[in-house]
Amino acid sequence: MPLSTQLPMLRFLLVLTVASTLGMQGWSILFNNFAVEAVHLDGSQVGLIQSVREIPGFLSLLVVFALLIVREHRLAAFSIICLGLGVALTGFFPSLGGLLGTTLLMSFGFHYFETCNNSLTLQYFTTAATPVVYGRIRSLAAISSIISGGLIWFLGGYLGFTGMYLGMGGLVAVLGLWALSQDPTHADIVPQRQRMILRRRYFLYYLLTFLSGARRQIHITFSLFLLVKVFHFTIREMTLLFIINNAINYFLNPLIGRAIVTFGERRILSLEYCGIFCVFLGYAFTGSRMVAASLYIADFILFNFAVAINTYFQKVADPADIAPSMAVGFTINHIAAVILPLLGGLLWMVDYRIPFLAGSFLAVIALCAARFIPVAHPGHSL
Repeated sequence: MPLSTQLPMLRFLLVLTVASTLGMQGWSILFNNFAVEAVHLDGSQVGLIQSVREIPGFLSLLVVFALLIVREHRLAAFSIICLGLGVALTGFFPSLGGLLGTTLLMSFGFHYFETCNNSLTLQYFTTAATPVVYGRIRSLAAISSIISGGLIWFLGGYLGFTGMYLGMGGLVAVLGLWALSQDPTHADIVPQRQRMILRRRYFLYYLLTFLSGARRQIHITFSLFLLVKVFHFTIREMTLLFIINNAINYFLNPLIGRAIVTFGERRILSLEYCGIFCVFLGYAFTGSRMVAASLYIADFILFNFAVAINTYFQKVADPADIAPSMAVGFTINHIAAVILPLLGGLLWMVDYRIPFLAGSFLAVIALCAARFIPVAHPGHSL
């Protein structure tokens, strides 16, 4: 199918990716400092909030039923609006209960958009083009993260948490409203099955997705909390780290997409899991602020390799299974994500190294699983 036919969908996904990234990164940059400085939470309470944040991801299978009443691109737009509202309201409720409520609202928007985003990408682009498209989308997400960090860096000198959350969330909601006026679809796409799909031949995809969810939670929850709680990074230091991190990823993400095309999913994922093993061990044993910050940057780079799980699935899936399978996959991804932050938070109270040692063990399991991916023939970039 000519690329020109797909440009409206690419533009639609790019704009909503910007919105999603601004909202989620803004929330994430501010969260740990907001939780510690304004709400005065301890490790177990932070773990509780992060577990609650993953409940909407666990319920992503409900996207299958939502698609019975609303078209997928509309659901993506509504999800971004929901994300924006959740972020905008966060600063108005500086309590454990208030943070739980706004986190749920924000998280439903983020996770349901990500489900639709992955589904639409796999439906509208060929197996050869998809890794490159993912690279471009993630590169734009990195720039959006820099903008988000820059806004917070600037506004942090003038506004409190409430003003920063309100400004970031309001911008996201406006972009979501724009998306409601768009229709980037066309009739040439294979109709999707409107029921849950769970097939034995997709087992490896399900397993890698599950392990990716566990790895992601350690990255999101405990690596950031380590920097704030153990190494005492300030909000401006955290923001600067985000900017540096995403500047690097702006250049690397397109290369990662091309590397998936050239070397195949098995090699790329194997490299990711070897790197994760080393990074998590580093988190557990380093006593240096600079080393911890460097490990976080490496962790974030490796995190982007996970798109190879989706491109592997695209190659083995029935085209009509993509939308329902993305919803089921997100639920599987969040089975560990719902449990691990709360359990990890309790283990953190015993010794903060334990969650990272567990993450290294999971990386070894994921590496073994990745070796079962068939060696792919080189694809073709756009």
